[in-house]
Amino acid sequence: MISVNGVTVSFGGFNLFDNISFLINPKDRIGLAGKNGAGKSTLLKILSGNQNPTKGEISMPKSCKIGYLPQDMIHQHGRSVFEETETAYEEIQNLELRINEINHLLETRTDYESDSYAKLIEEQTDVYTRLDMLGAGNRREEIEKILKGLGFERKDFDRQTAEFSGGWRMRIELAKLLLQRPDILLLDEPTNHLDIEAIMWLEEFMETFPGAVMLISHDKTFLDAVTNRTIEISNQKIYDYKTNYSRYLILRAERKEQQENAAKNQQKIINQTEVLIDKYRAKASKAAFAQSLIKKLDRMEIVEVDDADNMSMNFRFPAPAHSGKIVLTVENAGKSYGPKHIFSGAEFIITKGEKIGLVGRNGEGKSTMMKMIAKKVDHDGTVQLGHSVMMGYFEQDQEEKLDPKKTVFETIDEAAVGEVRKQVRGLLGSFLFRGEDIDKKVQVLSGGERGRLALCKLLLEPYNLLLMDEPTNHLDIRSKDILKRALIDYEGTVVMVSHDRDFMKGICDRLFEFRDGKVKEYLCDIEEFMQIRKVERLNQLDLDKTGRPQEIKEEKKEKAQETAGAKTNANDAEQKQIRSQIKKAEENIANLEVKIKECDAKLSDASQYDKLVNDKTFFDNYNQLKTNLEKEMEKWEQLSEKLTS
Repeated sequence: MISVNGVTVSFGGFNLFDNISFLINPKDRIGLAGKNGAGKSTLLKILSGNQNPTKGEISMPKSCKIGYLPQDMIHQHGRSVFEETETAYEEIQNLELRINEINHLLETRTDYESDSYAKLIEEQTDVYTRLDMLGAGNRREEIEKILKGLGFERKDFDRQTAEFSGGWRMRIELAKLLLQRPDILLLDEPTNHLDIEAIMWLEEFMETFPGAVMLISHDKTFLDAVTNRTIEISNQKIYDYKTNYSRYLILRAERKEQQENAAKNQQKIINQTEVLIDKYRAKASKAAFAQSLIKKLDRMEIVEVDDADNMSMNFRFPAPAHSGKIVLTVENAGKSYGPKHIFSGAEFIITKGEKIGLVGRNGEGKSTMMKMIAKKVDHDGTVQLGHSVMMGYFEQDQEEKLDPKKTVFETIDEAAVGEVRKQVRGLLGSFLFRGEDIDKKVQVLSGGERGRLALCKLLLEPYNLLLMDEPTNHLDIRSKDILKRALIDYEGTVVMVSHDRDFMKGICDRLFEFRDGKVKEYLCDIEEFMQIRKVERLNQLDLDKTGRPQEIKEEKKEKAQETAGAKTNANDAEQKQIRSQIKKAEENIANLEVKIKECDAKLSDASQYDKLVNDKTFFDNYNQLKTNLEKEMEKWEQLSEKLTS
């Protein structure tokens, strides 16, 4: 579909890409990988035609339609949500205008036998045919379907776009792209402003989207669910993996190991050759031989080892101050803004050391509950902190609350007290602010840098209760992993809001869902919660608050169809659950195989074998890994049989 041929992109004498080539095929699902600054967003701009390469070309059919969603864009105002979304149908709107013009001409003209009149009739037929092909009759239904999927309610359709936050306006742009049904979608961080349910909906949409997709995302779970191919940008080159993100990480590690081994072997040859050159250079009888060795070295193509992106945060939360066993008590709590009811009747207790997740659609009250706990807003009912609770609150827009005129160093130095002031530079260094970076003004920092600085500031007090509202916004995958490990190791209590399922996995084992004005407790982790919600969606239990008139009419058509449809949906839900379990088993198998391979490598290394031979713990772990692998393989076979039966 699209051919990238010998593309080079240069900035000030530095090559971002150097002579890269690859193909994008119909129905490809490609995830772009690479460290920050590798050129992922630049590549999308080039493919979309918004930027030209320094050398090379992008080839595609003239009929190829591209949909591009950048990270930042200028939003249009002056229209309602529905009207703005409807602009996606520009061709249909132009055709409808032309139909009106033709109909008016046909009504006013009387030269029925003329050639021009016949041409008008012919054009009218062609325009109607084209409108039918574009699905003009289903336009409103399609707009409603997409907007609801992305989290809008019917009552939002007539609201002005200017009333919505930047994140919601980005959803409108995404809706317009999806409605245009392009041949290829180029998406730069599409999940940044979506809640978990909207991300789930987008994943399901991608399953049936007929075109190709290339995307950048820091959401590993989303990448694994959507992509089947990963293109890594590294050292100005690209590496193409025909697999999803998790499997790509394993293959990349293997590739790097092979490169390092090849580089070591090559260096041995170089060293041996240089010894021979030095030995024979001074001997007249061997001078020609020495010269041939020198030429051999000059012709040798040096094996390059990809640079690892070792720049990642490195920190631990300080040991929390002691608190009572009951950290937070919520009784019959609720919140309304004027006539707008958010939620009511919230009842729960959080005890010392728990890690709690607040989940649900945007606008249902998750961030409001965080503000209630932090005493930032008035509310109904009781929200009471326990004995000796010291609370740290990381708000969704925490980075925007930093003083833009202060430097990075001043921001932390002024907030630090006591002995911590002596460690400010080291603390900033663990958050990737090194050298001249600490003298930068906050106003020139990127969103990710401001987010890291806000997190750094949070570490200055030994809080025993952390409220974290979307802490991973703007963080790359590596930094997210560091923060995740720090939260897992943190000995205090955590209440968090996040749309990043992979980030929440392993941290939270109790969830509170905010939905339809109520708060419901789930004694499970995020993966099990996702399965529950997905099954409910598939069984059409997730109707919106106002109902769906079109669906209600269709349900009344035939009782037999309704019953058959329910059975089909239930079967689909079961099959999807099995596929999800198979996918998890495959991931476990891949991880176990990597660990067993590492153990085998140690055993095959003579220098390590002598140390390990008497290490009972090592061999017990080794045997357990093999046992676990056999169990996972057996589980995978049983699930596969269920899927095909």
